[in-house]
Amino acid sequence: MNIREAARRKRKSRIRKRIFGTEQRPRLSVFRSAKHIYAQLVVDSTGSTILTASTQSPEIKSEIAGLKKSDAAKKVGELLGRKAAEKNIRRVVFDRNGFLYHGRVKALAEGARESGLEF
Repeated sequence: MNIREAARRKRKSRIRKRIFGTEQRPRLSVFRSAKHIYAQLVVDSTGSTILTASTQSPEIKSEIAGLKKSDAAKKVGELLGRKAAEKNIRRVVFDRNGFLYHGRVKALAEGARESGLEF
């Protein structure tokens, strides 16, 4: 494990001490790899994932081809917001998973807010 990954894990543990997803307010967890971005709504009390969205989701895969990574992340946030609205989920707890709130993570959060999620 390199220094950057160790720093992210340290930030992640600090964040996860404080936030917890419930049925009424699930946790919106974000993971960012070099090429893709993934988001999921998690209920920590049962350990279950309610729904997911990523740059590899078939609903938006063709739509994001050729876009910049941050623009694609915004589309993923919008998709997640639409899916959550279908399941009557309005409020979530945002978990940036140790990543800095900047760039793709911020774009995903803005997309989710624009499509109706509150956090």
